[in-house]
Amino acid sequence: MSAQYHIRPATLADADILARHRIAMFTDMGVPLDARALDRAFRAWLAAVMPAGTYRAWLADAAGGDVAGGGGITIIPWPPGPRYGGDRLAYVYNVYTEPAHRRRGLARQVMDTIHAWCRDEGIGSMALNASRDGKPLYEAMGYAESASPMMFLPIVRV
Repeated sequence: MSAQYHIRPATLADADILARHRIAMFTDMGVPLDARALDRAFRAWLAAVMPAGTYRAWLADAAGGDVAGGGGITIIPWPPGPRYGGDRLAYVYNVYTEPAHRRRGLARQVMDTIHAWCRDEGIGSMALNASRDGKPLYEAMGYAESASPMMFLPIVRV
């Protein structure tokens, strides 16, 4: 873990950086998007879910004061199943590291912080979709691909 970063909970006052990281994450993965529309929609979503506590995020402040990266989770009510008897699942996303801060263990530090928060809250299962670049980190942390991958059907196009 690097001492050059301080991980802190994000607040709604951090919406600018949270939206920028989300757009940059998709852009880095090569996902086509309308940045203005996504920015507007994501900010409106944050305004609803952050005060409710459904979405929690953490940011990594670098020694120089700039935000170097971060990540977040949505806490989802989840029925107990054969592999997990809990009643909530934390879905991880928006894990992003600014290019100048990559390859320094920052994403692992953010994920360790998220894992610790989940343990403290009694959330014992987590899920995520890994980018090609993030997959080795998540595998090293113990994440495994599911035998039944999630599928999506867009009912309403935005």
